[in-house]
Amino acid sequence: MDITELETPVPVVDIDCMEANIARLQAYLDEHKIANRPHIKTHKIPAIARMQMDAGAIGITCQKVSEAEVMADAGFDDIFIPYNIIGESKLKRLMSLAARVHISVTADSGFTVQGLSKAAQQADLTLKVLVECDMGAQRCGVQSPHEAAELARLIAHLPNLSFGGLMTYPNTERLDDFVRETRSLLKDDGLQIERVSGGGTPCMWEAHTHPELTEHRPGIYVYGDRLTMRSGAVTLDTCALKIVATIVSRPTSDRGILDAGSKTLSSDLHGLEGYGYICEYPEAKIYHLSEEHGHIDFSACARKPEIGERVSIIPNHCCTVTSLFDEVVGVRGDQVEVTWQVTARSTVT
Repeated sequence: MDITELETPVPVVDIDCMEANIARLQAYLDEHKIANRPHIKTHKIPAIARMQMDAGAIGITCQKVSEAEVMADAGFDDIFIPYNIIGESKLKRLMSLAARVHISVTADSGFTVQGLSKAAQQADLTLKVLVECDMGAQRCGVQSPHEAAELARLIAHLPNLSFGGLMTYPNTERLDDFVRETRSLLKDDGLQIERVSGGGTPCMWEAHTHPELTEHRPGIYVYGDRLTMRSGAVTLDTCALKIVATIVSRPTSDRGILDAGSKTLSSDLHGLEGYGYICEYPEAKIYHLSEEHGHIDFSACARKPEIGERVSIIPNHCCTVTSLFDEVVGVRGDQVEVTWQVTARSTVT
């Protein structure tokens, strides 16, 4: 099938471009002896995760138990869930996973660790737990090396848990000193920090500047988007995912309407101007989204599109776009090669 035969709006991945993105980062991390553990929340597609593993990744990262269940069912055996897992139902599901594949998780409080220990005892297995550390993002994470060391000791002390190291997101300039101080505090306890897991696509090319980092968890790098273009981590020609949409109305000489609204492009702005970059009309601005309509200002464009014309859009944030579609189309050139089911998309817990 030719790409022009696809109904719009539709997410389209340039397979050659994506494969190059996977190979490029893997080569960089291999060169610097940093393990690659890509985050599947960007694509949620087992076939793409398999490409990342085949290229040299040591395992995958999932953000939720439900994502990990999908990936385990697809044959993935080394899965990291860097999230505080709380609640009896989720913990039971986590232990069911840990009984059949290698699972590691994170925690940033005694409450979470106690729950993990209790569930692991009931399941009669040992769970590897990393301490999540806040190194500047002000999201989850212990706030100091002293807190990290204290939680590491608790993990090592509680039944059916093993201390797995430290985790943070994103990598910041505090990382190495934070790890070194924590290691010093744990020296007398005989606890080793064997794994330091960092993450983020915007900072991926600086991973080698952190000598304490042992693994990196990139996500967006496979697709690219406007957020990572702004950071300089990807460029316009390395963005593999685009939304193909159609101009369905030209109410005025300067305004156009797309068949792609907030249920296609998402409402994420993250400080960017407009809701996507239109490759054919770089001066245009998608200034407003209705649910099924994208409102475009073409006033700065020398040439303006006609009704029925198709355009390709690089979204602001590709991860949220993934969650809006059941299928993603893979193409080489103008030919459709594959349609992937976004298998982990419908997972919510």
